[in-house]
Amino acid sequence: QEASQRFALPASGLGGAVKQENFVLSTSGTDQVKGVLTLQGDALCQADVNLKMPRNNQLLHFAFREDKQWKLQQIQDARNHVNQAIYLLMNRDVNYQFKTGSEVLKLMDAVMLQLSRARNRLTTPATLTLPEIASSGLAKMFTPALPPDILVNFYINLNKLCLTVYQLHVLQPSTTKNIKLAGGSILHHPGAVFEFGNQRYEVSHVHKVECVVPWLNDALVFFTVSLQLCQQLKDKISVFSSYWNYRPY
Repeated sequence: QEASQRFALPASGLGGAVKQENFVLSTSGTDQVKGVLTLQGDALCQADVNLKMPRNNQLLHFAFREDKQWKLQQIQDARNHVNQAIYLLMNRDVNYQFKTGSEVLKLMDAVMLQLSRARNRLTTPATLTLPEIASSGLAKMFTPALPPDILVNFYINLNKLCLTVYQLHVLQPSTTKNIKLAGGSILHHPGAVFEFGNQRYEVSHVHKVECVVPWLNDALVFFTVSLQLCQQLKDKISVFSSYWNYRPY
């Protein structure tokens, strides 16, 4: 219940707007990318980013269009999994009596599966290819439009909201012999090559900035505690079952 409440979304039927939270993007040792993100529950409702181009120190500024929000699927999925765990625990009559230890073990296994999936959605970002990032709807979120040599990606990693900015340069056909195209990854590195729109590109610079989201940290702690409680209950049932099944000669 505590973990579910940390997702800052109104319970069904209660209504009310979800509060907006502003987070400053930063990383140690570089000021190439700076920005402010506005998070509202599971949606990025505003992103304001400044990018300093290494080639000429030109400063680019881009922000979300006013009519656009970007849903963070990881947060949506984690919330759905923890709510499913709560449903598994609560969908019985208040006077229901469990008949056997194995019945409880089966329930705990189902609850732990949902809690593990919820935690994993926050701790394990999706692996994406660079063409997938390039064709993502995220590229159409910004005004002014992103230049063709810039890719961006937002994702959750543990308790952090991360922004990765990729700067690209076009590879001429004469330079693409024997080049291995990059596959899927959470974070691509300089030198990665990919094809998009009948053109080959190489990643020249990568900038990753992030911000800590305190309530995501709380949720992760509660997932861990919940899983420990489930396991403790399973262990107790196993101990009692071993006594119950013991028959001295």
